[in-house]
Amino acid sequence: MKKLSEKAEKTVYAILAIATFFLIWAFITTFTTAGESTPGPIEVLKLLFSSIFEPIGKYTIYGHLYFSLRRVIVGYTVASMLGIVVGISMGTSRYAEAIIKPLFELIRPIPPIAWIPLVILWFGVGELPKYAIIFIGSFTNVTLNAYTGAQRVDPQLIGCAKMLGTSNRDIFLRVILPSSLPQIFAGLQVALSTAWMAVLAAEMVGAQEGCGWIILRGSDTTNIPLVLVGMVVIGVVGLLLATIMRVIERGLCSWNRMDG
Repeated sequence: MKKLSEKAEKTVYAILAIATFFLIWAFITTFTTAGESTPGPIEVLKLLFSSIFEPIGKYTIYGHLYFSLRRVIVGYTVASMLGIVVGISMGTSRYAEAIIKPLFELIRPIPPIAWIPLVILWFGVGELPKYAIIFIGSFTNVTLNAYTGAQRVDPQLIGCAKMLGTSNRDIFLRVILPSSLPQIFAGLQVALSTAWMAVLAAEMVGAQEGCGWIILRGSDTTNIPLVLVGMVVIGVVGLLLATIMRVIERGLCSWNRMDG
């Protein structure tokens, strides 16, 4: 009952925070000069709801969401699988760390948007460059957290497992991987948010649909309500994706929770 009460309280606070944000937005656009250039929340929400039935470009808002989510899922999934392998390899092998880490540290600070010219040169302007940009945005976060998680495994646990005659395969599967899992999930969650934010950069590469394209279309046509519709959709879907990831993490890492 106590946990349910705490969850209900957090939900109420979250709703109040969002409502306060919209009230402040409405107040600023109604009673200040900002309203001359920035639409209020009512106008933006009306356009958002109308886009459910009336297309923006070729598709309704659901069609744009489908294309953006598909791009994110593909790029994020590939980046997560490769990032976990590379990160754990660096964290468990000094040879892999010596070879891979300098290259990783060289690439890690470069933002996804900086890769756009090279990605277009390498892959053209189809779907592949969009996947590549989202991949780049996700890969570094997953790799870094997998590496950190593998490095933080208690050496005494590994030593005890070896003394008991445990094979290297079982040490990895039963000691290293479970101990790294909370840190890996932290990286997966950050990477998912980064991948969703990278949609805008990805859809600069010759896209004719998607949530990022909606923002670019609004910017090109000086349609500020359309820009804000794209921003609202990206924000809401990003929140939902982060919530889903936290639920998955609680299910798979319930043993790691300290709240009983």
